[in-house]
Amino acid sequence: MTDFSSTRTVVRDGLGLLELTGEVDLYTAPRFKQDLVALVDEGVTALVVDLSDVTFIDSTALGVLISGVKRLHETEGRLLIVAASRPVVRILSITGLDRVLDIYDTRDAALASV
Repeated sequence: MTDFSSTRTVVRDGLGLLELTGEVDLYTAPRFKQDLVALVDEGVTALVVDLSDVTFIDSTALGVLISGVKRLHETEGRLLIVAASRPVVRILSITGLDRVLDIYDTRDAALASV
């Protein structure tokens, strides 16, 4: 198992960044969800979730992403995903989430779109 980390930052008023590294799975998804909810509770309405350094993502983590989208839509907000690693891009494609989520190749591109 690779080390997991989740770092949350308020970039500017209303814009948050959540950086994840390692494996996001059944064991680490609760921390991911906790940080996502905390940012939304702090008033973030646009949230960039950077998965660039994620090596594995499972259905539990995908559920957190979907619940994040729903939570942000309640406040007319947006969830943006940065996905550059092949395993993450592949799972988003296989599940069809690439057609539902706003996905960017780089963090800069995602932040610039807000």
